[in-house]
Amino acid sequence: MTAFLSLADIEIKKAPFSTGTLGVRVASNLLNKIHADKMLPHTRLPSESVIAKHFKVSRTVVRDAIAILKKDGILESRRGSGTFISEKFKPSSEKDQEITEQSVHALLNIIEVRRGIESEIAALAAIRRTPGQLSEIENALSDIKKVTDAGNSGVEEDVRFHMLIAQATGNPYWLKFVDTFSYSLRSATSVTRANEDRRLDFSQQVQEEHEQIVSAIAEGNPDLARLAASKHMINAAKRVKLADRSFWNEAGTALARDIVDSNKGV
Repeated sequence: MTAFLSLADIEIKKAPFSTGTLGVRVASNLLNKIHADKMLPHTRLPSESVIAKHFKVSRTVVRDAIAILKKDGILESRRGSGTFISEKFKPSSEKDQEITEQSVHALLNIIEVRRGIESEIAALAAIRRTPGQLSEIENALSDIKKVTDAGNSGVEEDVRFHMLIAQATGNPYWLKFVDTFSYSLRSATSVTRANEDRRLDFSQQVQEEHEQIVSAIAEGNPDLARLAASKHMINAAKRVKLADRSFWNEAGTALARDIVDSNKGV
């Protein structure tokens, strides 16, 4: 006989992530529960309305969450019967390892591309920036520290910091290129900062690396700026590789979902 989960059976944290859509957050919570309780294929989930009431979200958000888990082969719908754990669902250890590997690989691909872009942009900014642009970059650096010290992610401030450096090249095509890349940049930054926020030494490293980039731009030293920006990306990749399993199980995989999906189309 197929088991049916009650509302109490999915009593889990409602908002474990400060970033990511509601659909991603609900999907992640449901997936965590499936793994934690070692639920078997063919187990039926509560109705959309029950899940929506529990998480205090709309049924549209629940549908988004279910669609995410269907895409990953975790859930399946049976017409007239409801939503069930898929018969293709893998044990948590095997599935988690596969998803983690996809997430790490996708993120490292983004960082590799950013290394070349950010290095050249920083070098050009060191040569061409105006006093006003330097002031904006320094203020942006200060804003990152303020929001992170207050316990916030600093994703938007981080992205703005790099966009201002691109603007300081004086070449509108660099800015346009970075702006086109901004969605992936935000997605990647949300993952790297979430990982870095878990360790004080990581956060301090990022702050110091940003300061080195700004210092080189302020000195008008393109070689030093290029080296500082390249070092920042190399170290970002190292920090991703050092992320522990709990990070990927709790937040990393959900935040990296967009990057993984975009990689599939390349």
